[in-house]
Amino acid sequence: MNGEIFIEGTIENIVYTNPENGYSVIDLSYEGSLVTVVGIMPSCCVGEKLKVKGQWTKHPSFGTQFKAEACERSMPKSAGDMLRYLSSGTVKGIGPKMAQKIVERFGENTFDVLENHPHELAEIKGISMDKAMEMSEKFRSQFAVREVIIALERVGMNSSECLSAYKAYGTAAPERITENPYILCTDKIGMRFERADEIAASFPGEVKSIFRQRAGILHILRHNLRNGHTCLPRGKIIMPAMELLGIDHDDVQTVIDDLIEDKEIIEDFLDDKSYLFLPYEYYDEKSIADRIKVMLRFPPAEGRTLDKDIEKIEEQKGIKFEEKQKQAIKTAVTKGLLVLTGGPGTGKTTTLNGILELFEKKKLRVLLAAPTGRAAMRMSEVTGRQAKTIHRLLESEWGEGDRQIFARNIENPLEADAVIVDELSMVDTHLFAALLNALPLGCRLVMVGDSDQLPPVGAGNVLHDIIESELLPTVCLTQVFRQALESLIVTNAHSIVKGDYPDLSRNDKDFFFMHRGDVYSAAETICELYSKRLPKAYGYDPMTHIQIICPSRKGVTGTVSLNAELQRILNPPDKDKEELVRQVKIFREGDKVMQIKNNYDIIWTKGKEVSSGIFNGDIGRIIAINHNASFMKIDFDGRIALYPFENVPELELAYAVTVHKSQGSEFEAVIMPVCSVIPQLSYRNLLYTAVTRAKSRLILVGTQSQINAMVDNDKKTRRYSFLKHLLTRE
Repeated sequence: MNGEIFIEGTIENIVYTNPENGYSVIDLSYEGSLVTVVGIMPSCCVGEKLKVKGQWTKHPSFGTQFKAEACERSMPKSAGDMLRYLSSGTVKGIGPKMAQKIVERFGENTFDVLENHPHELAEIKGISMDKAMEMSEKFRSQFAVREVIIALERVGMNSSECLSAYKAYGTAAPERITENPYILCTDKIGMRFERADEIAASFPGEVKSIFRQRAGILHILRHNLRNGHTCLPRGKIIMPAMELLGIDHDDVQTVIDDLIEDKEIIEDFLDDKSYLFLPYEYYDEKSIADRIKVMLRFPPAEGRTLDKDIEKIEEQKGIKFEEKQKQAIKTAVTKGLLVLTGGPGTGKTTTLNGILELFEKKKLRVLLAAPTGRAAMRMSEVTGRQAKTIHRLLESEWGEGDRQIFARNIENPLEADAVIVDELSMVDTHLFAALLNALPLGCRLVMVGDSDQLPPVGAGNVLHDIIESELLPTVCLTQVFRQALESLIVTNAHSIVKGDYPDLSRNDKDFFFMHRGDVYSAAETICELYSKRLPKAYGYDPMTHIQIICPSRKGVTGTVSLNAELQRILNPPDKDKEELVRQVKIFREGDKVMQIKNNYDIIWTKGKEVSSGIFNGDIGRIIAINHNASFMKIDFDGRIALYPFENVPELELAYAVTVHKSQGSEFEAVIMPVCSVIPQLSYRNLLYTAVTRAKSRLILVGTQSQINAMVDNDKKTRRYSFLKHLLTRE
């Protein structure tokens, strides 16, 4: 490869290492001087020889560094390197003095003695036979990890891949991967099929074709899982499999049948048509259907809600419920199960608060939850009660093989008489199955959402399928209240969802349209609105009040380009501001950033409160970058998080975010580019979702024809799921 640079030397010092992901900062002796090398280099030890492939980089604070992309290692061979290796404390029980005694006695045979002849160690004064055996065991254990990684690096795997393989298969990893490299793209490791193909191609021997064929078909199912499908019609898999694997129709059918027989694929039928599932997706949907049927068979103790109870709430709160709101409140209390839907301004929050009042009046233990941190925060604000993310409610933790498990489950249910979940449209199949499994028998469940919003990022379409099944009591609020009708955001949102074009002619309220005929002028206007015009006109802080929401990451008006430009305008390089460079990402003190993956281990403080967990969709601001400690300090809405450098791949700049990432959030002002949107993203409920994120101001920048095209396109991307069928099947 052009531009590849290799350096080779001995590890003199390990500045920092993360045992979980292998990220390390080391000092390497290279051509007579010490070089700082950073990157994924798991299980490194002082004294080890490293050959590193990568690039020279210039760090603003620490000068020249070598950024490792891959490395090959070899164990120390000289007595001096062995002494450094053992003196570093790598082998527990052997310190510098003991290391010197051992190496003085055995020289270059030291490692052979430690591994194969530990009884000879007992000849050294101060080492008992028990101590010798313990040293040998510790050495062999440490040596085994290193040997596995060295063996896997020889077949072309990078350090991060080696560490994942070792965690999944232990010392058997080289043997198993040599026999079948396609185990690398199972769920245990999660490597891309194409990458496993590259590694297989580098093997000297031929890999059995059946391994590749089975892995390829499972890859097609997994790929479509990422597109939101929980299953695929069997017929939809045949052609992609033939193209990917270069085999004929009958061979594909045979491989699928073998996978079904081995239970690596589940097959079920609807109207005599075969559907194929990855097992965990099938069992998640079946679990949801089974639990809902149990909840219907064993409802909570029936509560009585008299009209006078509702009238009392109206009197206390100075409100008047409309008939559907009353119906929802009564259903939640008497039936115990309710799906509550409705668009903006239809009174979902008022209804929800009415339900809460009556639940608490009956002294029920009520828990509130939402799928994201920002959605949970918003739920807390509108109800005046604590709400948690569903993951936090279920006490999510990581089990063996980095698999997510929930401490709250069918054997350890939640301590609750009622659970209310907001933003259900965002909840995927796996998370909803886990939530239902954690509900005690007889627990009430109120599910709130807007079925016209985008489906979840994960697989499934839970809210849509439950409503379509007509199995659960569902109340859809449709009346837009008079106060809400004064908002053009609300009235235009309802127009969009009905397929009518929004009113773009008025600029006297909260919904504005600015015509820009091309993406370059649109991008320029968006940046000006964000950085100057809106802050000047309304006193908004761009970091907290304004959010750019884009249909796409790509293009001139996509998040990547706009974030780079706004970082340049609002937070340019400054000698007084530290920055962190990771691949193509640059983070600088003062930057607005978003967490793009749930992370339950990041510690944060808020006043005297100390806790952990930063969640997908949380937006914050970098307030400090500390290169010495390899940490950033980020303010997430008042929670000051200590953010390790190795977690930086979980961050993105957030001056602009995608519509999908904005779900569950609400912002004072939203700016949205509507210009040359790619066809796959030019559809009605994406526009509707973006519009309904705005609280006080919405500005669309682009062309009316693009807005009209999005409104006209109600062809929601088809999601294959089986939940509705499982709910309605006897």
